[in-house]
Amino acid sequence: MAERAAAQTLLISGLRLPLDADADALADAAASALRRAGIAARPSACRLHKRSIDARRRGGGEITFVCTAMVEVPVCRLPSSERLKAAGISTADCAPMQIVRGSEPMVHRPVVVGMGPAGLFAALLLAEQGYAPILLERGDAVQTRAARVDAFLTGGALDPESNVQFGAGGAGTFSDGKLVTRIHDPLCSYVLTRFAEFGAPEEILWRAKPHIGTDLLRQVISAMADRITALGGEIRYRCRLDDILCTAEGVTARTTDGDLLTDALILAPGHSARDTYAMLMERGFAIEPKPFSVGVRIEHLQSDIDRALFGDLAGHPALGKGEYALSDTTGDRGVYTFCMCPGGTVIAAASELGGVVVNGMSHHARDGRNANSAVAVSVRPEDYGNTPAGAIAFQRSLEQAAYRAGGQNYAVPLETVGDFLADKRPGLHAPGRIIPTYMNGTHFRVTPMDGVLPDFVTGALRRSLPILGRRLRGFDAPDALLSGVETRTSAPLRILRGEDGQALTHRGVYPCGEGAGYAGGITSAAVDGLRTALAVLARFAPSGKD
Repeated sequence: MAERAAAQTLLISGLRLPLDADADALADAAASALRRAGIAARPSACRLHKRSIDARRRGGGEITFVCTAMVEVPVCRLPSSERLKAAGISTADCAPMQIVRGSEPMVHRPVVVGMGPAGLFAALLLAEQGYAPILLERGDAVQTRAARVDAFLTGGALDPESNVQFGAGGAGTFSDGKLVTRIHDPLCSYVLTRFAEFGAPEEILWRAKPHIGTDLLRQVISAMADRITALGGEIRYRCRLDDILCTAEGVTARTTDGDLLTDALILAPGHSARDTYAMLMERGFAIEPKPFSVGVRIEHLQSDIDRALFGDLAGHPALGKGEYALSDTTGDRGVYTFCMCPGGTVIAAASELGGVVVNGMSHHARDGRNANSAVAVSVRPEDYGNTPAGAIAFQRSLEQAAYRAGGQNYAVPLETVGDFLADKRPGLHAPGRIIPTYMNGTHFRVTPMDGVLPDFVTGALRRSLPILGRRLRGFDAPDALLSGVETRTSAPLRILRGEDGQALTHRGVYPCGEGAGYAGGITSAAVDGLRTALAVLARFAPSGKD
């Protein structure tokens, strides 16, 4: 049998294809690009690597896909880098994740605190490398957590330990499951590949704006949890970290389920663990405040967004639901949309009694009637006293104001864009064409946002909404709905760590993820969790369990 010729992998970007293009059309376009660069060989393998939509010519009914193909060609001498660049061709980095094992004996099993993306991926990697981690999650497993959230959304009591913020998968479990990230870490592709291995749709590997959806993400998280336990790891639900003590023997994690002694405690608490933040400050961890954003959710009909983005081609099956990302940096404060959920719902995301918080969520199909997105305004450290405690107090004060404005029963304060932008308001309009989705549209109270948000936030929103409306037709439509408050866009502080991943003041503690201030979203948090686990692996050898 003849041996297969050695091949090299290339990426070919900028391939424009019509909406009805198939795999053969992609291969033909890739072959043409290779010929233009002076590479005569036809690719022996070709697959879609990335695909985005170019709708800039939607007015003329022309929308195309812009694709990147990954191809294999026989090993040969490639043209100059300038010629390759002109043809949109580059070599693919397919190097596997490098794992280095340390030599320091690990006497006590590693403990991972928090089961959001950072903690989950850190625990998974440790388990797969034979380190048998103990994973602590203050909330419930997916199925039990979903039942508690559903009970709250239909008017039941809020469980402060298991809700939209706390529980298996972290806050991302009740979101759009968006995997878009601005970081350019090689581990991003690893994260997407692992999600697909555990049941996420394979399209996340090539879509420019991949998402899983809350319905499928819950299944993925359960599968990942099963993998951790099958490999000897342990997951303790309803187990909250209450204290950390560092001694010569190691790190003691004091929890609601007893004390755990560990050589390495990976701390991935999520951005809403305010009691954990307070404990860390009391224990003298080096923590600094950081900028974050607050604002509202805006809702439109998804069909209006589709028409604004795709024109006459709105509804084309190849395009899917329209999504946007808008920003205005012309004023004193930046205003931007965040976590846009096509065909989704505004979800009640409170985790503390007496506070109202909103977020967005959608299923994989994105088949809801409304689109929603956060519209957030930059908050600077000087706005809240430039301290970590001040940042938390600022967020909490807005959530409590929203709770009071909504009637103190977790109903959301709501106002139409038309009323919000009006110079004079003889009366407030109830929702009309657009029906609010928060708690199934049954828990809202029409009230001015001025009674909920500070002046610098409402002022920035009033200035920017018309500007964003000029960039996306209908964004500032009078009947669009604003509900608030959106305060959990990111962690308001950062737990400082050194180059070895350990907290500056507490050896053996490894802060990571969004809650520690080092990520912003599912993918970047997962990457940071992996990087942190790699730091633990580089220090220790798995020499024993206790």
